[in-house]
Amino acid sequence: MQKKRGQALVEYVLIIALIVVVIFSIMSFLSGYMHDIATKISCDITYRIYVDGDKPGEGKCLTASEYEKLQKEEITENEEE
Repeated sequence: MQKKRGQALVEYVLIIALIVVVIFSIMSFLSGYMHDIATKISCDITYRIYVDGDKPGEGKCLTASEYEKLQKEEITENEEE
């Protein structure tokens, strides 16, 4: 009788470990997107402009003057090409 009880315990531990690994994998994959969502919300609260980054998680908030400066730099880069 003891062997079945111990076997069930090991199976439950393995199932829980698998679930934890899957959850951590999903969270690490989505962390950049969740960071961008939090950044967008903070931009809205502080009346700043959200600018996307090259990768998920690299977005940032800019003031109006910083945003205008960034736009001018992008325009000059496009003209040079």
